[in-house]
Amino acid sequence: MGNFADNLLVSMLDGLQEAVWLLDAQNLQVLHVNAASIALTGYQSEAAHGLHVEMLCATLVQKAFWQDASNWRSGAQFISQICRADGSQVSVEMRVKPLAPTPWLMLTMVDRSAQLQYETELETLLAEMRATLESAADGILVCDPKGGIRAFNHRFAELWELPADLLTRHDDAAIFAHLETQIVSSGSQFTLLQETPDLSAPEASEVLQLSNGRVIERRSVPQLSRGVAIGRIYSCRDITAETLAANEQRLAARVFESSLDGIFIADEQGRIAQLNPAGRQLLNGANVLGQAAWQLFESGAGPVTDLPQQVKVRWEQGSFWEGNLWLKRGGGQRCAIWLSWVALRDGYGRVVQSIGFMRDMTMQRSAQLQIEQLAYTDALTGLPNRLSLSRHVQSAIATAHLTQEPFSILFLDLDRFKIINDSLGHDFGDRVLRLVAQRLGALLRPTDVLCRLGGDEFVLYLQGCSGEGAAKVAERILNEMRQPFMLDGLGFSVQCSIGAAQFPTDGLTLDELIRQADIAMYRVKERGRGNFSFYQPQMSAGLLSRMKLEHAMRQALDKGHMAVYFQPQVHIQSQRIVAAEALLRWTDPELGVISPAVFIPLAEESGYVVALDAWVLEQSVQEAVRWHARGMPIKVSVNVSALEFRQPDFVERLTSVLKNSALPAQWLELELTESILLQDAQEMAMRVHQIAELGVGLVIDDFGTGYSNLAYLKKLPISKIKIDQSFVRGLPYQAEDKAIVAAIISMGKALGVEIVAEGVETEQQCAAIAQMHGDYFQGYLCSPALPAEQFRQRLQAQNHLPPAHLESVDGPRRHADL
Repeated sequence: MGNFADNLLVSMLDGLQEAVWLLDAQNLQVLHVNAASIALTGYQSEAAHGLHVEMLCATLVQKAFWQDASNWRSGAQFISQICRADGSQVSVEMRVKPLAPTPWLMLTMVDRSAQLQYETELETLLAEMRATLESAADGILVCDPKGGIRAFNHRFAELWELPADLLTRHDDAAIFAHLETQIVSSGSQFTLLQETPDLSAPEASEVLQLSNGRVIERRSVPQLSRGVAIGRIYSCRDITAETLAANEQRLAARVFESSLDGIFIADEQGRIAQLNPAGRQLLNGANVLGQAAWQLFESGAGPVTDLPQQVKVRWEQGSFWEGNLWLKRGGGQRCAIWLSWVALRDGYGRVVQSIGFMRDMTMQRSAQLQIEQLAYTDALTGLPNRLSLSRHVQSAIATAHLTQEPFSILFLDLDRFKIINDSLGHDFGDRVLRLVAQRLGALLRPTDVLCRLGGDEFVLYLQGCSGEGAAKVAERILNEMRQPFMLDGLGFSVQCSIGAAQFPTDGLTLDELIRQADIAMYRVKERGRGNFSFYQPQMSAGLLSRMKLEHAMRQALDKGHMAVYFQPQVHIQSQRIVAAEALLRWTDPELGVISPAVFIPLAEESGYVVALDAWVLEQSVQEAVRWHARGMPIKVSVNVSALEFRQPDFVERLTSVLKNSALPAQWLELELTESILLQDAQEMAMRVHQIAELGVGLVIDDFGTGYSNLAYLKKLPISKIKIDQSFVRGLPYQAEDKAIVAAIISMGKALGVEIVAEGVETEQQCAAIAQMHGDYFQGYLCSPALPAEQFRQRLQAQNHLPPAHLESVDGPRRHADL
């Protein structure tokens, strides 16, 4: 480079501000460096002359670049770092350009270290801004002055549920359209911003309800640069939880104010800080703010001193305290409440407040008292009922185990009280029971208890009464009950029977004592009523056998242990059998032959006699049909009990039996006692006429033993009278019996009624009846009651024998069967 042209080139290069190295294109050695390169690289012209360009290389990439001429043959430009003469490195923008047609390369270098540092700092700042934007809890949207979207963070996309395709597309209109579809309600709408003065509007905010259920608070502020608005920034905060909490607080406040229950809020010391209107009303206007909450309450017995401890124990167990208390009200009053008291704790588990809920239980308590009164009181008389008596006696038994104090139980039953109900009505009977309750109650001490079990049965608990004391009380009751009652101007008497049992002799529980006293009372009823008796163990044994007998009786029909026997009724003059009385007989495999005198009263008392009578009637009618079918037609006479005769459907069932059997009604007789006809006389007379209209004969059984009211003989269609055997037994020697029998026979003749003498056992009795013009007899003189088959054989024998040969062949005489 020694000629003028070369010198001119060097001068021009030295005048450049860029650092320039001229390189030999063949060996890449330095031919010249300009003055600007000395400051940049640190190499002086003399020192740099002849150096290889790799002296500048700071990286292997640069060395590889210079080693391959294809990289720089057509020129190149890049930013890299070079090594300075002192070993330091500096960032430069490097350009390589061949200088054709010369064999030189011109390497220019511009210091870019400051620029790169600025760019690095700017990039760092942008990265920090992006990180800040993404880490923000709020969704951020940045818009330019024309409303275009500059940026938004992921939180914004999440809140507004932006579809994935909108995140990668630069379609502002589509994004804003999506935002509008997400809004359910707001005060404004998202719109693309226009270049208007509103761009620099001050901060604004609104609450948006989104379709996904979120509640968003959107705030917008202008983005300013040197005081000039260059856009607008929107921040969207999810306030769903805060909104729900606020709504819950408002709801809680409304509940607090409008609750029908009284509510108080107490601080951590238990002092009342707030009281709702219902609470103030419960307290009757008393000022209790600042007062310890537990001081407001007391139990039925007085203050509840341990209430704070009870409450805290429940709180420490993670539960709440509740219970019935009395609330002290203003004016010295109090009311029953149900208190529920719950603790409120902070994040550390410390009690910071407590809330008490007070429900007014005044009406419920009053209702409960009424229910208890109904549960323990007899509704008719107002006396304690059995449940109340049971509670009282259980307490007495518990006390007696310590004090050894006895007590007595009296079981009282009114005698023939059904007559009052039937004749005067149940309403009148109920009023009588109230009078009885008042009269009995006046005889007792305050420590005694009078209880009505039901119906006309009463039980008395006599505290501390031994047998002697119980007997005196029973005597007072009997004497008092003998005094006449007066009601609605009607005077009447009410008699009672009393059984007594003692604790602990006769029983250790109320049920046992009542049962034993009832048994004793039953024995009084059997012996004539109107008295009292103490329980004795043998009474239970008799009752047990009676129960066994009743049980066996109810099974006897189904098991075939009962049968209908027939006792002949004989015409005295012809000595022929003209009728037969059907009599029920019972032979038990274990108990043997059971007398009708034993089981018939039991059947009548238990009501089972209705079933027995119905069965006997059917069997008797069927047997009478057999007699007729064999050419031996005689009447069959069937006894009917009072209970059976009073059944509403008796006449209907009788008609059905006759129809089903095809027995002509005139061959059937029904035997009734006088007492049946005299009770409910009008109704019984109507029923008797109905039966007579069927053609069935009506027989008065045991005539002379009842009231012997002769009026019904004249008015009722009676076909036959049976003289009771008690009058026949004295014939012919007892003048009184003879006179009575003669009178009955004469009366029957006058009225045109057949007369049958019962219980005839001897020829003398039969002859006496014949002398008094009696026509018929029944008894052992002819035959006892016979089984159906034997009776048929007897009838057959009678049909083949002349009347003179008809005699009894039944062996020795004995008393007549029932």
